[in-house]
Amino acid sequence: MTTKTNSKRANLAPLIVDVAVPIGAYYLLKEGLGTSTLMALGLSSVVPALRTGWSVVKERAVNGLAALILVVNVVGLLLSLVAGDPRLMLAKDSGVSSVIGIGILVSVALGRPMMTAGMKPWLVKGIAEREAAWVRLQDGSADFRRAERRFSVVWGVVLLAECVLRVVGAYTLPVDTMVWLGSVVMVVAMAVAFLVSGAVGAGPMARMLCVETKAGAASRPEVALAR
Repeated sequence: MTTKTNSKRANLAPLIVDVAVPIGAYYLLKEGLGTSTLMALGLSSVVPALRTGWSVVKERAVNGLAALILVVNVVGLLLSLVAGDPRLMLAKDSGVSSVIGIGILVSVALGRPMMTAGMKPWLVKGIAEREAAWVRLQDGSADFRRAERRFSVVWGVVLLAECVLRVVGAYTLPVDTMVWLGSVVMVVAMAVAFLVSGAVGAGPMARMLCVETKAGAASRPEVALAR
């Protein structure tokens, strides 16, 4: 039980540190404490900045999620300086989606699908046997790796499409309409991303993971007898 719990925590820790903490800090500072957008973005950038710096110095590698959140916050800081035009203020909110979407697609092109960090804990479920099966599939299954890439590609494409729709809406629809419609577009985009990425990515990966886990469990008694 302890091993399972520790494994689950290890899988969730990067997602919490790289995504949940900075995003939660932003909303706590802006909505809860009433700080300005500029201040909230600046302070919530501290954790991803430290995480990225630590990865470069200690691990000699750039942590993808932390770096992406840092970039998003920097873009937000720059865009928050733009004021005066209500349509431009509406359109700037979609800049975050575009940066994340591009970052995800670039990570796929580099062979390190960024959305895997968010998906893996839910598929592995902190179970050591499923973790081992995941490693075997990543090393030996082209179908598994394709599904992994598809999962991230769907999210990248959907986020970019959301950005385009919100920018077009900001400049073609009445401002009062776009104030509420922008949120609707975002919610619909998230729902589509969840459904499609699950169907073409996470779902097939979960099925392959179950099969591989059972195969690994079945082979262990044979290994024990051979010894």
